[in-house]
Amino acid sequence: MTDTTTQATPPSGNERDVLVDVRGVKVHFPIKRGVIFDKVVGHVYAVDGVDLQIRRGETYGLVGESGCGKSTLGKAILNLEPPTEGSVILDGTDIASLRGEELRRRRKDIQMVFQDPMSSLDPRQSVESLLVEGMRAHGLDTDGASTKKRLRELLAAVGLPAAALTKYPHEFSGGQRQRIGIARALSVEPKLIVADEPVSALDVSVQAQVINLLEELQDEFDLTYLVVAHDLAVVRHISDRIGVMYLGGLVEEASADDLYAQPLHPYTRALLSAVPVPDPSVEDTREQILLTGDLPSPSNPPPGCRFHTRCPWRQETKCADERPMLRVVQVDGVDPSHRVACHWVEQIASGEIRPHDVSPVYVTPGGGDAGALDDDTFTGPASVTEVI
Repeated sequence: MTDTTTQATPPSGNERDVLVDVRGVKVHFPIKRGVIFDKVVGHVYAVDGVDLQIRRGETYGLVGESGCGKSTLGKAILNLEPPTEGSVILDGTDIASLRGEELRRRRKDIQMVFQDPMSSLDPRQSVESLLVEGMRAHGLDTDGASTKKRLRELLAAVGLPAAALTKYPHEFSGGQRQRIGIARALSVEPKLIVADEPVSALDVSVQAQVINLLEELQDEFDLTYLVVAHDLAVVRHISDRIGVMYLGGLVEEASADDLYAQPLHPYTRALLSAVPVPDPSVEDTREQILLTGDLPSPSNPPPGCRFHTRCPWRQETKCADERPMLRVVQVDGVDPSHRVACHWVEQIASGEIRPHDVSPVYVTPGGGDAGALDDDTFTGPASVTEVI
């Protein structure tokens, strides 16, 4: 049985335009058991072999169900979560291999906007202190007058008054706090910003303001974005290209227009069919795909294609035995840059393979057969703390 985790090399295009080149990135978290001495009994395969490229000045959207590994991949690209395997090349430097002071200096080029604007800001620091902290760490706070001018420019860029410098995070609304987080990321003049669910904690009206702000700042500061989100409407609005993740791997990648016009992977088709269309006649006639079962546990992913336990187009051969590579597909009318990880995508697109009913497949979180009482599944408390 083959279970390849290295995906096909993506089309290179103009290599000079590639800012971030992610190759074979894996992030595995150990599962430990034991009362006195912890024993590693397995791993959570949060990210399990991802290849992608982000070009300069573009916005790359990363979507998928909760628990698919998209946020972990974003943190791995910044080395906030050190990759277990693989490389993240940023302007010729492998970020994944850096440690200590060398990594700290490189942080100037890669910044993050976090999901929760309140918990990501220190409530004991004023806005001025929050913004100056990063500038000082990277040697950009050289002159008091120029720093003050820079802070006022940053606040103006994100739509906040200069008077906000003396205030504290609790004095602002959620949308304003997210603007402060964006200003903090911009303060060190980064090349890449990873935005992890940047609007999910905000009201709908505020979401549009923050998304439009991100687009304006991208043009003004020549930024490159990796936007992690589960809201498909937000991703379509802001992204140039979109990657769809499922259980630790990319299953489809295409330009935003191509992906929404012609999704090819069964999982992507199911995701987009769940997005409501504000037209009753279209909503009543379009394809509706209801997936059976839940997302399998990342500690015990299915062999072969990770999606085959829920796929309406599953076949008897290959699907359960061989993990498909992310490859360029041969489908009429599809852009050559459109990549899909599916053995049967051409046959599904042509109608040669038709959907069928799927029976739920139970997969135990800790591995082994359903109902098996093995030592790795039942080993007592995980630690002394749990005993207490």
